[in-house]
Amino acid sequence: MLAASVLFAAMGVCVKLASPQFATAELIFYRGFIALLLIGAWMVWHRLSPVTRHLRSHLWRSVAGTVALMASFLAMTELPLSTAVTLSYTSPLFLSLLLAFWLHEPVRRPIYLALLLGFAGIVLLLQPTLNPAQWFGAVCGLACGVMSAVAYLNVRTLGQLGEPAWRTVFIFSLATTLAGLPWVLGSAHTPHDASSWLPVLGIGGCGALAQLCMTAAYKHGKTLSTASLSYSTVVFSSLFAFLLWAESLPLLAYLGVGLIIVAGVMATAYSRQSERALADPID
Repeated sequence: MLAASVLFAAMGVCVKLASPQFATAELIFYRGFIALLLIGAWMVWHRLSPVTRHLRSHLWRSVAGTVALMASFLAMTELPLSTAVTLSYTSPLFLSLLLAFWLHEPVRRPIYLALLLGFAGIVLLLQPTLNPAQWFGAVCGLACGVMSAVAYLNVRTLGQLGEPAWRTVFIFSLATTLAGLPWVLGSAHTPHDASSWLPVLGIGGCGALAQLCMTAAYKHGKTLSTASLSYSTVVFSSLFAFLLWAESLPLLAYLGVGLIIVAGVMATAYSRQSERALADPID
């Protein structure tokens, strides 16, 4: 998951670089199409089949993931990179709520405390860094968090059903390609020079590798522990933003980011504690 976080942060940098020349729908298309080519070529080389017996779970994962991806790209074009990524990675908070109220899995009080800390961090992050013109980007970022949580639940389900990571990512990439294809075919485009395509290639390549790492993490790891580690993307994105664009946040915003990361660490620590308690029950 840490490897996925670095790659997702790098993809965010590429989105930021490509957004002045490419529309969001174009980036969605190329994000999926490049990954589709890379993974498809690997599948052909190893003679692997994309046919699945779990189409419904793949559809839920692909629809939710595509909506989340589009919302994330819109947020990145409207907001500073670190702010957009932080809002997009509120997904562990929403994932905890979905586990408790949708799947009725037990979520203890420490997890709810982590949720409150996380939302407090969101408030601190939004207040000092957003003006009224940026609220659309903020809504897109939070929408990405909600839909990502739905997608991650289905990624977990597919892993439990034995689906390999490459097939899950291949079908998701196909869905994002189809989602962006109508706009790409139906719109007139300004020709791009070779240098403008470099960040687009980065979006597809980093996105494909990140999805493979993330899918494997949800397959082999515990759900909330894995989800909370995704908060490290915020740190990596902030570092990239500082190095490339000299973006810095006010003190309260850094406090908000810190609270969100603490919330993720708390969720991880408590989930591990619960796992040990279940493994070693006391009579």
